[in-house]
Amino acid sequence: MDFGLIITVFLIGFVGSYVSGMLGIGGSIIKYPMLLYIPPLVGFTAFTAHEVSGISAVQVFFATIGGVWAYRKGGYLNKQLILYMGVSILIGSFIGGYGSRFMSENGINIVYGILALIATIMMFVPKKGLDDQKLDEVQFNRWLAASLALIVGIGAGIVGAAGAFLLVPIMLVVLKIPTRMTIASSLAITLISSIGATVGKVTTGQVEYFPAAIMVVASLIAAPLGANAGKKVNTKVLQTVLALLILATTIKVWSDIF
Repeated sequence: MDFGLIITVFLIGFVGSYVSGMLGIGGSIIKYPMLLYIPPLVGFTAFTAHEVSGISAVQVFFATIGGVWAYRKGGYLNKQLILYMGVSILIGSFIGGYGSRFMSENGINIVYGILALIATIMMFVPKKGLDDQKLDEVQFNRWLAASLALIVGIGAGIVGAAGAFLLVPIMLVVLKIPTRMTIASSLAITLISSIGATVGKVTTGQVEYFPAAIMVVASLIAAPLGANAGKKVNTKVLQTVLALLILATTIKVWSDIF
């Protein structure tokens, strides 16, 4: 790899992981298009969609470890929610990650575009009174949570994402989980999910290890910084930033498909 490309990949990993730690997402929602489009824009050879999804899968695993570590105190991690959604999304992401080898480049991009579009719509649904609940009194439908996580896992495994960009709107809008608990718990669920996606990508030879290693280093530095920043930012601001981020990515992915 050219030195300039190494720096480019590191910066993509750093920016994406900072945002992922702050907003409770694995970061693929922004790192996937950044890895796909930025290297050729600055004069380097483009990664294929399969390579990008493989690199993203490995990187997300390490980014979420940093984020969960930063949120481990304060009662933000809902263990029941993490268990039910985590096991389901792990199964789904392994199925999707392994099955993606049989899909075309455009097919992977279309799945990504559909997931991002659904997430965008959900993020703009009003969420009144969401953060008025006490963290130790939060209730949710366990089987609904598990079923939705399985579906998200299959789609997310295909694109090498961990699915948090879709999990977060589901937890906020459908399960009615408070914002900061959603951010912390989704990072833990995403960590579990990324195991399935990573194993699926590695066993089918879809991972470029050197660029993935650069992204991992960036993740371990930036994700805890982002998580600590997220604890201090107003919850409405966090929701708005995430909604706009998903919207921008959705527009870009679909404009390229057509």
